[in-house]
Amino acid sequence: MSLLQAILIGLIYGLTEFLPISSSGHLAFAHMLLETDANTGILFQMLLHVSVLLAVCGVYYKDMFRLLAEGFFILRDVFANIVLFFRNKGKEEHGPYRKLISSGYRKFAVLLLMSAFPSAILGFVASDVVKMASELLLVPGIGLIVMAILLFAANRAKDGEKLPRNLTYTNAFVIGIVQGVAALPGLSGTGVTMIACLFSGFQPNFAAKYAFLMSIPVALLALFREGMQVSELTVEKTSLAYCVVGMLVAAIVGYICIKMMLIVIRKKRFTVFAVYCLLAGAFFIGAHFYMI
Repeated sequence: MSLLQAILIGLIYGLTEFLPISSSGHLAFAHMLLETDANTGILFQMLLHVSVLLAVCGVYYKDMFRLLAEGFFILRDVFANIVLFFRNKGKEEHGPYRKLISSGYRKFAVLLLMSAFPSAILGFVASDVVKMASELLLVPGIGLIVMAILLFAANRAKDGEKLPRNLTYTNAFVIGIVQGVAALPGLSGTGVTMIACLFSGFQPNFAAKYAFLMSIPVALLALFREGMQVSELTVEKTSLAYCVVGMLVAAIVGYICIKMMLIVIRKKRFTVFAVYCLLAGAFFIGAHFYMI
């Protein structure tokens, strides 16, 4: 992979991963055009997942620290309650158990876990199907047209007011399933998750925050899965340096796109992205039949 190829793919990934226009569909097309080396491609894909973590943490670092802290405190209280349970056995007066969900951030952390669980299972089970589908431009093309329809519908969604305290764990579980299905090429995982949150009545800014934070467990799972393959590969130092440059480009562009999406979702300006997805989908489908 050349430096220019790495920068171009990093730029495409940073734009398409956080804007609702499908990174998988655009990357499939970019890799076909640029004809990147298979070994370097696996390594680069892994580093692109790191760029997701960098971009999201760069925007939501305060929330991340708070969520991690509250997650630790939940585990602490679970173990404290287990110890108390055994101490209370055989006693007439029982000591009070600690309340696990005692704040909005604690519930937020549990909601994210509830969403991550079905998303991770679907992503793992369907990984081979997604990989095969990415090799054809037809599937991303159809996915982009479906994405356009969803974006047009999102423009008509009423602004909700739900925050963590108003949400149910069923809401979170369903959104996780939706994100898992959005792994199909042509669909934007972040975009579909955000739209699902809007139709579930989430407050718009919180819908964006939820969708972007949900991309973290997905990126970590993909990073783990592809990291096992990278350990078996040999890549030149120059190619590795180029991949790191591409990762940094993706992270910087992704950070800017997240900030942009916070404005888009607040003002409900999805029409431009919907039209783009419609045109890109038609182009991908046309390119598929042209290349046959």
